[in-house]
Amino acid sequence: MKRKSFLWLVCALFLLTACGEKKEESKAETKEEQQLSDPIADFTYENQSGEPFSSKSLDGKVWIANFIFTSCTTVCPPMTSHMAKLQEKAKEEGADVEFVSFTVDPTVDSSEKLKEFSEGFEANSDNWQFLTGYSQEEIETFARENFYMNVQKPSSGDQVIHGTTFFLLNQKGQIVKDYDGVSNVPYADIIHEAKELEKSS
Repeated sequence: MKRKSFLWLVCALFLLTACGEKKEESKAETKEEQQLSDPIADFTYENQSGEPFSSKSLDGKVWIANFIFTSCTTVCPPMTSHMAKLQEKAKEEGADVEFVSFTVDPTVDSSEKLKEFSEGFEANSDNWQFLTGYSQEEIETFARENFYMNVQKPSSGDQVIHGTTFFLLNQKGQIVKDYDGVSNVPYADIIHEAKELEKSS
């Protein structure tokens, strides 16, 4: 039993280092506890249906964001599965929350690929957008400047380096909290915080 537990731990550590990275300190965490991050910069990208989707569509809404890519062989599938469970729980508990997944591999991830990927996790496109339609340089800059997250596509290989954090944002597009999106995801806490933000609007 101990040997099995040890092997599982080794495998888990390998998966976390393969295409993800250690969770970086978020923008919200670099401020004083009472302060919030600056609002996320305006954007207009393309969702999994091939339609324009902008940050304006999120004005006045609580939302959860993460960064993934469809050919990821390690952390992205469990992250997306956890996000799908969050979406399901939000619906069950009547939380009005939007979900946004930015691809970190836009030259590969077309809207068609993202649609197929999202359907594999039974994501509800009514309030979950999978976004593409930008360059690699753009998403690397966007992630770094807005989420304090490192995104980097190596010159060789197809596995993009990126963080594994779920970000909770308020109605003004400010990061309020962040959570580990791979293991021990605190579903109840995230939904509770989201509903508290709704009340404060």
